[in-house]
Amino acid sequence: MTAARLTLWIVQIMLVPLLSPFFIGFTRRIKARLQNRAGATSFQPYRDMWKLLHKDEVISEDASWLFRAAPYLIFATTLVIGASIPMLSTALTNSFTGDFLVVVYLVALGTFFLALAGIDAGGGFGGFGSSREMLVAALAEGGLVLSLLTLALASRTTNLIAIAGNIGSVPLAGYAPVALAFISFFIAMLAETSRYPFDNPATHLELTMIHEAMILEYSGKRLALMEWAAANKYLIFLALGANLFFPRGIAGTLEAGPVMLALLVLLLKVGLFSAVIAVIESSIAKLRIFRLPDLLFTSFVLSVIALGLVS
Repeated sequence: MTAARLTLWIVQIMLVPLLSPFFIGFTRRIKARLQNRAGATSFQPYRDMWKLLHKDEVISEDASWLFRAAPYLIFATTLVIGASIPMLSTALTNSFTGDFLVVVYLVALGTFFLALAGIDAGGGFGGFGSSREMLVAALAEGGLVLSLLTLALASRTTNLIAIAGNIGSVPLAGYAPVALAFISFFIAMLAETSRYPFDNPATHLELTMIHEAMILEYSGKRLALMEWAAANKYLIFLALGANLFFPRGIAGTLEAGPVMLALLVLLLKVGLFSAVIAVIESSIAKLRIFRLPDLLFTSFVLSVIALGLVS
């Protein structure tokens, strides 16, 4: 492995955990502005996690080893996914964990441990939060897998980094299935990252919370890891949407100049996605739990149509 390749691997592995709290704060900042509030700065999540990392923990006596280990497992899963997706250059190949099915099921693995951790402490909130989370995850998985499968068929490879390199060469006339797959992916992304209209990431109300209910028993360092892992997952999905469906700007070499330019383009695209999500969350209300399958079924149907057009 060359020095340039090793350096870029290290940069990509560090990129997701370093930048993810900023984009959570950036989304909150835009939402505050749209709602005529001053809001905190985009760097507030860093301060919150730093504060949590220095606080003591209170752990239920009914909690098992799983409750204690889950934050580390979930956070590690997001780091592995962050190293497996196209971020800066398509020359940085990853044949071990770069397959789109591996990434999807790593996401599902993190969700699985999150749901188990919510149940493990024995609280009522964690139980219904975990059941709701598994419902949403199970329904979202079809649209997510088939939207990525559409890209895999269009680019004739299942490796995500190779897909990002090949989709850019798709002619505009043949972009319709990619556009449909993106809409399907975007709906699944909102579900997987606990955003509106599936979940309210800023609530602790019993009737509306899903993700917050599962981490309600956590405190201190483990709560900081849970929040950090959720931010990592948010940035991972934003980067996937930006670089798989709109791969313009991603570098094709390992040279420093193109990689730095690709980083700037990635920040702009992810920032734009964050702004769109903030506008959506400021414009619509959260759906009732029994209405969520309808929207997720729409994601699934759109991905099936896209798959048919590619085939």
